[in-house]
Amino acid sequence: MNKYDVIVIGAGNGGLVAALELAKSNKKVLVLESHGVPGGMATSFIRGRFEFEASLHELCEYGSKDNQGKIYELFTDLGIVDKIEFVTVPDAYHVYATSTHEEYKMPFGIDNYIEKLESYVPGSKPKVSQLFELLAEVDEALKYLESNKDNIDANYLLEHYANFMKVAPYSVERVFEALSIPKKAQEILATYWVYLGSQTSKLSFVHYGSMLYSYIKYGAQIPKKRSHDISLVLTNEIEKCGGVIKYFSPVKQIIIENDKIRGVRTQDDKEYYAPRIIGDISPNVVYGKLLPKEIVPKQALKLTNSRVLGARGFSIYLGLNQDADSIGLKDYSYFIYNSLNSDKEYEYMSSINDSTVAVVLNRAFPAASLAGTCIMHFTTLFMGDVFDRALTLENYFDLKNQIAKKIIANFEKTTGIDITPYIEEIEIASPVTYARYTKHPDGVIYGYKGTGLDNLLPRIMNMENENFIPNLYLCGGFGVRLSGYSSTYMSGKIAASLALRDMKGDED
Repeated sequence: MNKYDVIVIGAGNGGLVAALELAKSNKKVLVLESHGVPGGMATSFIRGRFEFEASLHELCEYGSKDNQGKIYELFTDLGIVDKIEFVTVPDAYHVYATSTHEEYKMPFGIDNYIEKLESYVPGSKPKVSQLFELLAEVDEALKYLESNKDNIDANYLLEHYANFMKVAPYSVERVFEALSIPKKAQEILATYWVYLGSQTSKLSFVHYGSMLYSYIKYGAQIPKKRSHDISLVLTNEIEKCGGVIKYFSPVKQIIIENDKIRGVRTQDDKEYYAPRIIGDISPNVVYGKLLPKEIVPKQALKLTNSRVLGARGFSIYLGLNQDADSIGLKDYSYFIYNSLNSDKEYEYMSSINDSTVAVVLNRAFPAASLAGTCIMHFTTLFMGDVFDRALTLENYFDLKNQIAKKIIANFEKTTGIDITPYIEEIEIASPVTYARYTKHPDGVIYGYKGTGLDNLLPRIMNMENENFIPNLYLCGGFGVRLSGYSSTYMSGKIAASLALRDMKGDED
Protein backbone atom coordinates (compact mmCIF):
# COMPACT_ATOMS: atom_id res chain seq x y z
CA MET A 1 0.00 0.00 0.00
CA ASN A 2 3.00 2.33 0.41
CA LYS A 3 4.42 1.80 -3.08
CA TYR A 4 3.63 4.18 -5.95
CA ASP A 5 4.86 5.08 -9.42
CA VAL A 6 5.21 8.76 -8.51
CA ILE A 7 4.96 10.76 -5.30
CA VAL A 8 3.92 14.41 -5.61
CA ILE A 9 5.04 16.66 -2.75
CA GLY A 10 2.59 19.53 -2.37
CA ALA A 11 -1.01 19.91 -3.53
CA GLY A 12 -0.59 23.36 -5.06
CA ASN A 13 -1.62 24.24 -8.61
CA GLY A 14 1.36 22.57 -10.25
CA GLY A 15 1.33 19.48 -8.06
CA LEU A 16 -2.39 18.84 -8.58
CA VAL A 17 -2.17 19.15 -12.37
CA ALA A 18 0.89 16.88 -12.43
CA ALA A 19 -0.87 14.30 -10.26
CA LEU A 20 -3.99 14.29 -12.43
CA GLU A 21 -1.96 13.99 -15.65
CA LEU A 22 -0.19 10.96 -14.19
CA ALA A 23 -3.33 9.39 -12.73
CA LYS A 24 -5.13 9.73 -16.08
CA SER A 25 -2.16 7.90 -17.62
CA ASN A 26 -2.86 4.96 -15.27
CA LYS A 27 0.08 5.67 -13.00
CA LYS A 28 -0.16 5.00 -9.28
CA VAL A 29 0.15 8.44 -7.70
CA LEU A 30 0.41 9.68 -4.11
CA VAL A 31 0.06 13.37 -3.24
CA LEU A 32 1.39 14.47 0.15
CA GLU A 33 0.13 17.84 1.41
CA SER A 34 1.16 19.53 4.66
CA HIS A 35 -2.14 21.41 5.07
CA GLY A 36 -5.62 20.08 5.65
CA VAL A 37 -6.94 21.40 2.33
CA PRO A 38 -5.57 21.32 -1.24
CA GLY A 39 -4.57 24.20 -3.47
CA GLY A 40 -1.78 26.02 -1.71
CA MET A 41 -2.52 29.66 -2.44
CA ALA A 42 -5.44 28.60 -4.67
CA THR A 43 -7.89 28.54 -1.81
CA SER A 44 -10.46 30.64 0.03
CA PHE A 45 -11.36 31.43 3.63
CA ILE A 46 -14.41 32.67 5.51
CA ARG A 47 -14.69 35.63 7.88
CA GLY A 48 -18.14 36.42 9.18
CA ARG A 49 -20.60 36.23 6.29
CA PHE A 50 -17.94 36.61 3.55
CA GLU A 51 -15.92 34.03 1.65
CA PHE A 52 -12.69 35.62 0.47
CA GLU A 53 -10.53 34.63 -2.48
CA ALA A 54 -7.03 34.08 -1.08
CA SER A 55 -4.93 35.12 -4.06
CA LEU A 56 -6.43 34.93 -7.56
CA HIS A 57 -7.05 38.32 -9.16
CA GLU A 58 -7.84 36.99 -12.60
CA LEU A 59 -6.93 33.90 -14.60
CA CYS A 60 -4.86 34.50 -17.73
CA GLU A 61 -4.77 32.25 -20.81
CA TYR A 62 -8.18 30.69 -20.17
CA GLY A 63 -10.57 32.38 -22.58
CA SER A 64 -13.78 30.61 -23.54
CA LYS A 65 -15.13 27.78 -25.66
CA ASP A 66 -15.07 30.04 -28.71
CA ASN A 67 -11.75 31.70 -27.86
CA GLN A 68 -9.63 29.06 -26.16
CA GLY A 69 -6.38 29.85 -24.40
CA LYS A 70 -3.76 27.36 -23.14
CA ILE A 71 -5.44 26.85 -19.78
CA TYR A 72 -8.83 26.16 -21.38
CA GLU A 73 -7.12 23.56 -23.57
CA LEU A 74 -5.29 22.10 -20.55
CA PHE A 75 -8.48 21.85 -18.49
CA THR A 76 -10.23 20.25 -21.47
CA ASP A 77 -7.48 17.63 -21.74
CA LEU A 78 -7.74 16.99 -18.00
CA GLY A 79 -11.51 16.54 -18.28
CA ILE A 80 -12.40 19.34 -15.86
CA VAL A 81 -13.35 22.25 -18.13
CA ASP A 82 -17.10 21.60 -17.68
CA LYS A 83 -16.80 21.06 -13.93
CA ILE A 84 -15.82 24.65 -13.04
CA GLU A 85 -18.05 27.64 -13.67
CA PHE A 86 -16.14 30.75 -14.73
CA VAL A 87 -17.23 34.35 -15.20
CA THR A 88 -15.45 36.92 -17.35
CA VAL A 89 -13.84 40.02 -15.88
CA PRO A 90 -15.50 43.03 -17.57
CA ASP A 91 -12.47 45.21 -18.37
CA ALA A 92 -8.70 44.84 -18.55
CA TYR A 93 -7.74 47.45 -15.96
CA HIS A 94 -8.21 50.94 -14.59
CA VAL A 95 -4.78 52.37 -13.80
CA TYR A 96 -3.95 55.49 -11.79
CA ALA A 97 -0.69 57.38 -11.22
CA THR A 98 -0.96 59.34 -7.98
CA SER A 99 2.13 61.50 -8.55
CA THR A 100 0.91 62.83 -11.91
CA HIS A 101 -2.88 62.50 -11.39
CA GLU A 102 -3.31 60.36 -14.51
CA GLU A 103 -5.83 57.58 -15.03
CA TYR A 104 -6.58 55.25 -17.93
CA LYS A 105 -9.25 52.59 -18.30
CA MET A 106 -8.51 49.84 -20.82
CA PRO A 107 -10.77 47.16 -22.36
CA PHE A 108 -10.17 43.58 -23.43
CA GLY A 109 -10.07 42.62 -27.12
CA ILE A 110 -7.09 43.55 -29.28
CA ASP A 111 -8.94 45.93 -31.61
CA ASN A 112 -10.80 47.59 -28.74
CA TYR A 113 -7.59 47.93 -26.76
CA ILE A 114 -5.68 49.53 -29.63
CA GLU A 115 -8.51 51.99 -30.35
CA LYS A 116 -8.78 52.99 -26.69
CA LEU A 117 -5.05 53.54 -26.46
CA GLU A 118 -5.22 55.68 -29.58
CA SER A 119 -7.84 57.87 -27.85
CA TYR A 120 -5.46 58.44 -24.94
CA VAL A 121 -2.29 58.75 -27.03
CA PRO A 122 -3.21 60.07 -30.51
CA GLY A 123 -0.97 58.68 -33.23
CA SER A 124 -0.04 55.53 -31.29
CA LYS A 125 -2.28 53.17 -33.27
CA PRO A 126 0.13 52.15 -36.09
CA LYS A 127 2.96 51.29 -33.72
CA VAL A 128 0.74 49.51 -31.20
CA SER A 129 -0.87 47.53 -34.03
CA GLN A 130 2.61 46.52 -35.13
CA LEU A 131 3.35 45.47 -31.53
CA PHE A 132 0.34 43.15 -31.37
CA GLU A 133 1.27 41.58 -34.71
CA LEU A 134 4.69 40.86 -33.21
CA LEU A 135 3.09 39.48 -30.04
CA ALA A 136 0.99 37.08 -32.10
CA GLU A 137 4.22 35.71 -33.61
CA VAL A 138 5.82 35.49 -30.15
CA ASP A 139 2.82 33.50 -28.94
CA GLU A 140 3.11 31.04 -31.83
CA ALA A 141 6.87 30.71 -31.38
CA LEU A 142 6.46 29.88 -27.67
CA LYS A 143 3.92 27.21 -28.55
CA TYR A 144 6.46 25.70 -30.94
CA LEU A 145 9.23 25.76 -28.32
CA GLU A 146 7.08 24.16 -25.63
CA SER A 147 5.66 21.45 -27.89
CA ASN A 148 9.04 20.60 -29.44
CA LYS A 149 11.27 21.01 -26.39
CA ASP A 150 13.07 17.75 -27.16
CA ASN A 151 13.77 18.63 -30.79
CA ILE A 152 13.99 22.38 -31.40
CA ASP A 153 15.04 23.25 -34.95
CA ALA A 154 16.87 26.59 -35.06
CA ASN A 155 16.46 26.82 -38.84
CA TYR A 156 12.71 26.31 -38.50
CA LEU A 157 12.59 29.13 -35.94
CA LEU A 158 14.49 31.45 -38.25
CA GLU A 159 12.27 30.60 -41.20
CA HIS A 160 8.91 30.89 -39.46
CA TYR A 161 9.54 33.19 -36.48
CA ALA A 162 12.29 35.56 -37.59
CA ASN A 163 10.88 38.55 -35.71
CA PHE A 164 10.62 36.47 -32.55
CA MET A 165 14.30 35.60 -32.90
CA LYS A 166 15.16 39.29 -33.25
CA VAL A 167 13.41 40.36 -30.04
CA ALA A 168 13.98 37.26 -27.88
CA PRO A 169 17.11 38.54 -26.07
CA TYR A 170 15.75 41.98 -25.20
CA SER A 171 13.77 43.68 -22.46
CA VAL A 172 10.28 45.12 -22.76
CA GLU A 173 11.68 48.64 -22.74
CA ARG A 174 14.24 47.93 -25.49
CA VAL A 175 11.64 46.45 -27.84
CA PHE A 176 9.07 49.18 -27.14
CA GLU A 177 11.74 51.77 -27.94
CA ALA A 178 12.83 49.90 -31.08
CA LEU A 179 9.23 49.92 -32.30
CA SER A 180 9.07 53.70 -31.64
CA ILE A 181 5.96 53.35 -29.50
CA PRO A 182 5.16 56.73 -27.88
CA LYS A 183 6.38 56.93 -24.28
CA LYS A 184 2.96 57.44 -22.73
CA ALA A 185 1.58 54.47 -24.70
CA GLN A 186 4.52 52.40 -23.42
CA GLU A 187 3.58 53.23 -19.83
CA ILE A 188 -0.06 52.26 -20.33
CA LEU A 189 0.94 49.06 -22.13
CA ALA A 190 3.23 48.17 -19.23
CA THR A 191 0.52 48.29 -16.54
CA TYR A 192 0.61 44.51 -15.96
CA TRP A 193 4.35 44.52 -15.13
CA VAL A 194 3.50 44.23 -11.45
CA TYR A 195 2.05 40.74 -12.09
CA LEU A 196 5.58 39.60 -13.00
CA GLY A 197 7.31 41.57 -10.27
CA SER A 198 10.01 43.37 -12.25
CA GLN A 199 10.35 46.69 -14.05
CA THR A 200 10.17 46.81 -17.84
CA SER A 201 13.83 47.74 -18.21
CA LYS A 202 14.73 44.34 -16.69
CA LEU A 203 11.76 42.21 -17.75
CA SER A 204 11.96 39.92 -20.78
CA PHE A 205 9.90 41.19 -23.70
CA VAL A 206 8.93 37.62 -24.59
CA HIS A 207 7.70 36.93 -21.04
CA TYR A 208 5.76 40.15 -20.57
CA GLY A 209 4.56 40.27 -24.16
CA SER A 210 3.12 36.77 -24.03
CA MET A 211 1.21 37.65 -20.86
CA LEU A 212 -0.09 40.96 -22.25
CA TYR A 213 -1.17 39.28 -25.48
CA SER A 214 -3.01 36.53 -23.61
CA TYR A 215 -4.86 38.96 -21.36
CA ILE A 216 -5.98 41.24 -24.16
CA LYS A 217 -6.82 38.46 -26.65
CA TYR A 218 -8.58 36.02 -24.31
CA GLY A 219 -9.76 38.37 -21.58
CA ALA A 220 -9.59 37.28 -17.94
CA GLN A 221 -11.79 34.91 -16.00
CA ILE A 222 -12.41 33.98 -12.37
CA PRO A 223 -14.19 30.90 -10.98
CA LYS A 224 -17.52 31.66 -9.31
CA LYS A 225 -16.64 29.54 -6.29
CA ARG A 226 -13.15 31.03 -5.85
CA SER A 227 -9.90 29.39 -6.88
CA HIS A 228 -10.46 26.73 -4.23
CA ASP A 229 -13.14 25.27 -6.49
CA ILE A 230 -10.46 24.51 -9.12
CA SER A 231 -8.35 22.83 -6.44
CA LEU A 232 -11.27 20.71 -5.25
CA VAL A 233 -12.22 19.66 -8.77
CA LEU A 234 -8.63 18.62 -9.46
CA THR A 235 -8.43 16.58 -6.23
CA ASN A 236 -11.76 14.89 -6.95
CA GLU A 237 -10.59 13.88 -10.40
CA ILE A 238 -7.26 12.61 -9.06
CA GLU A 239 -9.09 10.35 -6.61
CA LYS A 240 -11.56 9.21 -9.27
CA CYS A 241 -8.59 8.10 -11.36
CA GLY A 242 -7.17 6.10 -8.47
CA GLY A 243 -4.75 8.67 -7.09
CA VAL A 244 -4.28 9.00 -3.33
CA ILE A 245 -4.07 12.33 -1.47
CA LYS A 246 -2.91 12.51 2.14
CA TYR A 247 -3.35 15.75 4.07
CA PHE A 248 -1.46 16.91 7.18
CA SER A 249 1.49 14.97 5.75
CA PRO A 250 4.49 17.29 5.48
CA VAL A 251 7.54 15.62 3.97
CA LYS A 252 10.75 15.92 5.97
CA GLN A 253 13.08 13.83 3.85
CA ILE A 254 13.50 12.39 0.38
CA ILE A 255 14.85 8.86 0.76
CA ILE A 256 17.96 8.11 -1.29
CA GLU A 257 19.47 4.64 -1.53
CA ASN A 258 22.45 3.79 -3.74
CA ASP A 259 22.23 7.29 -5.23
CA LYS A 260 18.67 6.67 -6.40
CA ILE A 261 15.33 8.07 -5.25
CA ARG A 262 13.40 5.50 -3.26
CA GLY A 263 10.61 7.57 -1.73
CA VAL A 264 9.91 10.02 1.09
CA ARG A 265 9.65 10.17 4.86
CA THR A 266 6.98 12.39 6.45
CA GLN A 267 7.17 14.32 9.70
CA ASP A 268 5.45 11.48 11.56
CA ASP A 269 8.12 9.07 10.23
CA LYS A 270 5.87 7.26 7.80
CA GLU A 271 7.61 6.10 4.65
CA TYR A 272 6.17 5.98 1.15
CA TYR A 273 8.08 4.52 -1.77
CA ALA A 274 8.31 5.58 -5.42
CA PRO A 275 11.18 5.80 -7.92
CA ARG A 276 10.05 9.25 -9.06
CA ILE A 277 9.10 12.43 -7.22
CA ILE A 278 7.50 15.67 -8.37
CA GLY A 279 7.99 18.56 -5.96
CA ASP A 280 5.56 21.48 -5.95
CA ILE A 281 7.86 23.25 -3.51
CA SER A 282 10.73 25.69 -3.50
CA PRO A 283 14.13 24.39 -4.66
CA ASN A 284 15.52 26.11 -1.55
CA VAL A 285 13.54 23.63 0.54
CA VAL A 286 14.29 20.63 -1.70
CA TYR A 287 18.06 21.11 -1.84
CA GLY A 288 18.44 22.71 1.58
CA LYS A 289 16.22 20.49 3.75
CA LEU A 290 14.81 17.41 2.04
CA LEU A 291 17.89 15.90 0.44
CA PRO A 292 21.11 14.69 2.09
CA LYS A 293 23.81 17.33 1.55
CA GLU A 294 26.18 14.90 -0.07
CA ILE A 295 23.61 14.04 -2.74
CA VAL A 296 22.91 17.59 -3.92
CA PRO A 297 25.01 18.50 -6.99
CA LYS A 298 27.04 21.69 -6.73
CA GLN A 299 25.33 23.00 -9.88
CA ALA A 300 21.94 22.80 -8.15
CA LEU A 301 23.20 24.75 -5.14
CA LYS A 302 24.91 27.34 -7.33
CA LEU A 303 21.85 27.93 -9.46
CA THR A 304 19.43 28.04 -6.53
CA ASN A 305 21.63 30.38 -4.51
CA SER A 306 22.25 32.65 -7.49
CA ARG A 307 18.56 33.20 -8.13
CA VAL A 308 16.90 36.22 -6.57
CA LEU A 309 13.71 35.80 -4.57
CA GLY A 310 10.74 37.61 -6.06
CA ALA A 311 8.27 40.04 -4.55
CA ARG A 312 6.81 39.62 -1.09
CA GLY A 313 3.06 39.98 -0.74
CA PHE A 314 0.91 42.11 1.54
CA SER A 315 -2.84 41.61 1.15
CA ILE A 316 -5.97 43.14 2.65
CA TYR A 317 -9.36 41.43 2.46
CA LEU A 318 -12.46 43.56 3.02
CA GLY A 319 -16.09 42.55 3.46
CA LEU A 320 -18.17 45.70 2.87
CA ASN A 321 -21.73 46.09 4.15
CA GLN A 322 -22.95 47.97 1.07
CA ASP A 323 -23.15 46.82 -2.55
CA ALA A 324 -20.53 48.00 -5.04
CA ASP A 325 -22.89 50.38 -6.89
CA SER A 326 -23.96 52.12 -3.69
CA ILE A 327 -20.34 52.66 -2.65
CA GLY A 328 -19.31 53.82 -6.13
CA LEU A 329 -17.01 50.91 -7.01
CA LYS A 330 -17.57 50.81 -10.77
CA ASP A 331 -14.52 48.78 -11.85
CA TYR A 332 -13.30 45.26 -11.24
CA SER A 333 -9.58 46.07 -10.95
CA TYR A 334 -7.85 49.25 -9.86
CA PHE A 335 -4.09 49.57 -10.36
CA ILE A 336 -2.95 52.35 -8.02
CA TYR A 337 0.65 53.31 -8.79
CA ASN A 338 2.72 56.20 -7.56
CA SER A 339 4.27 56.40 -11.04
CA LEU A 340 3.56 54.82 -14.42
CA ASN A 341 7.33 54.64 -14.95
CA SER A 342 8.01 51.06 -13.86
CA ASP A 343 11.62 51.78 -12.86
CA LYS A 344 10.48 54.52 -10.48
CA GLU A 345 7.59 52.39 -9.26
CA TYR A 346 9.83 49.39 -8.63
CA GLU A 347 12.09 51.62 -6.54
CA TYR A 348 9.01 52.90 -4.68
CA MET A 349 7.94 49.31 -3.99
CA SER A 350 11.37 48.67 -2.52
CA SER A 351 10.07 50.59 0.50
CA ILE A 352 6.98 50.24 2.69
CA ASN A 353 4.64 51.58 0.01
CA ASP A 354 0.93 52.16 -0.59
CA SER A 355 0.71 51.23 -4.27
CA THR A 356 -1.76 48.40 -4.80
CA VAL A 357 -3.90 46.33 -7.10
CA ALA A 358 -7.47 46.37 -5.77
CA VAL A 359 -10.13 43.97 -6.98
CA VAL A 360 -13.90 44.17 -6.51
CA LEU A 361 -15.07 40.58 -6.84
CA ASN A 362 -18.75 41.48 -7.26
CA ARG A 363 -18.06 43.48 -10.42
CA ALA A 364 -17.34 40.20 -12.24
CA PHE A 365 -19.72 38.04 -10.20
CA PRO A 366 -22.50 40.03 -8.47
CA ALA A 367 -23.48 37.05 -6.29
CA ALA A 368 -19.96 36.70 -4.84
CA SER A 369 -21.41 37.92 -1.54
CA LEU A 370 -24.85 38.40 -0.05
CA ALA A 371 -27.19 41.04 -1.48
CA GLY A 372 -26.35 44.49 -0.15
CA THR A 373 -22.65 43.65 0.37
CA CYS A 374 -19.48 43.34 -1.67
CA ILE A 375 -15.94 41.95 -1.40
CA MET A 376 -12.68 43.75 -2.09
CA HIS A 377 -9.11 42.61 -1.80
CA PHE A 378 -5.89 44.58 -2.13
CA THR A 379 -2.42 43.27 -2.94
CA THR A 380 0.71 45.32 -2.44
CA LEU A 381 4.23 44.17 -3.29
CA PHE A 382 7.38 44.69 -1.27
CA MET A 383 10.54 44.26 -3.32
CA GLY A 384 13.28 42.79 -1.16
CA ASP A 385 13.22 42.47 2.61
CA VAL A 386 11.80 45.92 3.47
CA PHE A 387 9.04 44.43 5.60
CA ASP A 388 11.49 42.29 7.54
CA ARG A 389 13.68 45.31 8.24
CA ALA A 390 10.71 47.23 9.66
CA LEU A 391 9.49 44.29 11.71
CA THR A 392 10.11 43.51 15.35
CA LEU A 393 8.56 40.92 17.61
CA GLU A 394 6.66 43.66 19.43
CA ASN A 395 5.40 45.77 16.50
CA TYR A 396 3.99 43.13 14.14
CA PHE A 397 0.27 43.83 14.60
CA ASP A 398 0.71 47.60 14.75
CA LEU A 399 2.93 47.55 11.66
CA LYS A 400 0.57 45.58 9.45
CA ASN A 401 -2.44 47.62 10.62
CA GLN A 402 -0.62 50.87 9.86
CA ILE A 403 0.31 49.66 6.36
CA ALA A 404 -3.27 48.51 5.69
CA LYS A 405 -4.68 51.89 6.75
CA LYS A 406 -2.17 53.65 4.51
CA ILE A 407 -3.07 51.52 1.49
CA ILE A 408 -6.82 51.96 1.99
CA ALA A 409 -6.43 55.73 2.51
CA ASN A 410 -4.39 56.01 -0.70
CA PHE A 411 -7.07 54.11 -2.63
CA GLU A 412 -9.78 56.41 -1.26
CA LYS A 413 -7.83 59.58 -2.01
CA THR A 414 -6.87 58.46 -5.52
CA THR A 415 -10.28 57.21 -6.65
CA GLY A 416 -12.48 59.52 -4.58
CA ILE A 417 -14.36 56.47 -3.29
CA ASP A 418 -14.88 56.10 0.47
CA ILE A 419 -14.82 52.48 1.63
CA THR A 420 -13.75 52.78 5.29
CA PRO A 421 -17.29 53.51 6.61
CA TYR A 422 -18.53 50.25 5.07
CA ILE A 423 -15.91 47.82 6.38
CA GLU A 424 -17.60 44.94 8.19
CA GLU A 425 -14.79 42.37 8.00
CA ILE A 426 -11.08 42.86 7.51
CA GLU A 427 -8.22 40.37 7.32
CA ILE A 428 -4.58 41.25 6.64
CA ALA A 429 -1.91 38.92 5.27
CA SER A 430 1.73 40.03 5.54
CA PRO A 431 4.91 38.37 4.23
CA VAL A 432 4.99 36.58 7.60
CA THR A 433 1.53 35.12 6.87
CA TYR A 434 2.64 33.89 3.44
CA ALA A 435 5.86 32.43 4.82
CA ARG A 436 3.94 30.50 7.47
CA TYR A 437 1.23 29.24 5.13
CA THR A 438 3.22 28.48 1.98
CA LYS A 439 6.64 27.70 3.50
CA HIS A 440 8.11 29.98 0.82
CA PRO A 441 11.39 31.68 1.78
CA ASP A 442 10.74 35.15 3.25
CA GLY A 443 7.05 34.91 2.29
CA VAL A 444 7.63 35.49 -1.43
CA ILE A 445 4.54 35.08 -3.59
CA TYR A 446 6.27 35.35 -6.98
CA GLY A 447 8.89 32.61 -6.73
CA TYR A 448 12.20 33.76 -8.19
CA LYS A 449 12.70 36.99 -10.12
CA GLY A 450 12.62 36.28 -13.84
CA THR A 451 15.02 38.86 -15.20
CA GLY A 452 18.30 39.02 -17.14
CA LEU A 453 19.48 35.59 -18.28
CA ASP A 454 17.08 33.89 -15.88
CA ASN A 455 13.86 34.85 -17.63
CA LEU A 456 11.13 32.68 -19.12
CA LEU A 457 12.77 31.86 -22.45
CA PRO A 458 16.15 30.61 -21.15
CA ARG A 459 14.31 28.54 -18.56
CA ILE A 460 12.17 26.84 -21.18
CA MET A 461 15.21 26.20 -23.37
CA ASN A 462 17.23 24.91 -20.41
CA MET A 463 14.59 22.95 -18.49
CA GLU A 464 16.22 19.59 -19.14
CA ASN A 465 19.46 20.76 -17.56
CA GLU A 466 17.70 21.74 -14.34
CA ASN A 467 16.74 18.17 -13.49
CA PHE A 468 19.84 17.83 -11.33
CA ILE A 469 18.62 14.72 -9.49
CA PRO A 470 17.49 11.89 -11.80
CA ASN A 471 13.74 11.25 -11.48
CA LEU A 472 13.16 14.38 -9.38
CA TYR A 473 11.06 17.03 -11.15
CA LEU A 474 10.04 20.44 -9.82
CA CYS A 475 6.98 22.52 -10.62
CA GLY A 476 4.97 25.39 -9.15
CA GLY A 477 5.80 29.08 -8.79
CA PHE A 478 9.54 28.41 -8.57
CA GLY A 479 9.48 26.23 -11.68
CA VAL A 480 10.39 26.69 -15.31
CA ARG A 481 7.28 28.74 -16.14
CA LEU A 482 7.80 31.09 -13.16
CA SER A 483 4.94 32.25 -10.96
CA GLY A 484 1.26 32.95 -11.58
CA TYR A 485 -1.77 30.66 -11.80
CA SER A 486 -1.53 29.90 -15.51
CA SER A 487 2.22 29.33 -15.28
CA THR A 488 1.98 26.96 -12.34
CA TYR A 489 -0.79 24.91 -13.94
CA MET A 490 1.36 24.56 -17.05
CA SER A 491 4.43 23.72 -14.95
CA GLY A 492 2.55 20.74 -13.52
CA LYS A 493 1.79 19.51 -17.02
CA ILE A 494 5.47 19.88 -17.99
CA ALA A 495 6.68 17.98 -14.91
CA ALA A 496 4.22 15.15 -15.55
CA SER A 497 5.15 14.92 -19.23
CA LEU A 498 8.85 14.66 -18.35
CA ALA A 499 8.12 11.92 -15.81
CA LEU A 500 5.95 9.99 -18.28
CA ARG A 501 8.57 10.30 -20.99
CA ASP A 502 11.25 8.93 -18.67
CA MET A 503 8.98 6.09 -17.55
CA LYS A 504 8.37 5.16 -21.16
CA GLY A 505 12.12 5.27 -21.78
CA ASP A 506 12.70 2.85 -18.91
CA GLU A 507 10.09 0.48 -20.33
CA ASP A 508 11.69 0.63 -23.77
